[in-house]
Amino acid sequence: MNHEPKAGVRLAPRDFARVIRLTPLVAIDIIVRSPDGRVLLGRRNNEPAKGCLFVPGGRITKNETLAAAFKRISRAELGMEKTIEKARFLGVYEHFYPTNDVQQPGFGTHYVTLAYKVTSPVQDALLPKDQHGEYVWKTEADLLSCPEVHEHTKAYFTVGDRAGRSPADGTSPNDGGCGRRLG
Repeated sequence: MNHEPKAGVRLAPRDFARVIRLTPLVAIDIIVRSPDGRVLLGRRNNEPAKGCLFVPGGRITKNETLAAAFKRISRAELGMEKTIEKARFLGVYEHFYPTNDVQQPGFGTHYVTLAYKVTSPVQDALLPKDQHGEYVWKTEADLLSCPEVHEHTKAYFTVGDRAGRSPADGTSPNDGGCGRRLG
């Protein structure tokens, strides 16, 4: 018998592989800035983008509200619960990867990502190691010039956030198809 998943619960690997192969995933990325303006990045343990520095984030699950997903993702990725009401929405981005989380050949991953910014004095000692093996704090200039920072993360700082433009202004980075903002 097929049961609908509960909010916040991960799909079985076989079901998840089918979803990745057939549909885009919807995710939230959280751009965390320290009070002095540095940005939190983690080195990804898993595909896609394994080994790259990336902002914290995660998938929204079936039947999960954005507010509930934001709390769950921030707790899992930052070790502390944040609320979407205290975050600033930056925009909607598309991320395309040639690989997938289930490490099956023949298909990549397509994310539609909602980017949010929070300012927080996150303590490195509390940061979970499930998704990111190590964490670093970088200035915006450093992350934009660092080859280890994934292009999808850099896109958050080339549109809207860095230049002070709103996501509604219609600008988008010219990055060869990576991190394209929708709209």
